[in-house]
Amino acid sequence: MNAPARERTVLGLPLAKGGATLIEASAGTGKTYALTTLVARLLVEQGTEIGALLVVTFTNAATDELRDRIRHTLRARGVV
Repeated sequence: MNAPARERTVLGLPLAKGGATLIEASAGTGKTYALTTLVARLLVEQGTEIGALLVVTFTNAATDELRDRIRHTLRARGVV
């Protein structure tokens, strides 16, 4: 899936309040992008507190990358 199509898909997803979202896919399919975008949307669009989110990854390196991407996304939106 190309970047514009992926962005439309993630930005168009309904945000479940108080629910769970599972992202499962093979390598290179945009999981990190999707998760970063969903977290940013929950924080910005719904005002969810960061402490109310549980994001699970398999490695510390993935956690660090995800944290950096979320910060970058929030800064780009002028939130942080």
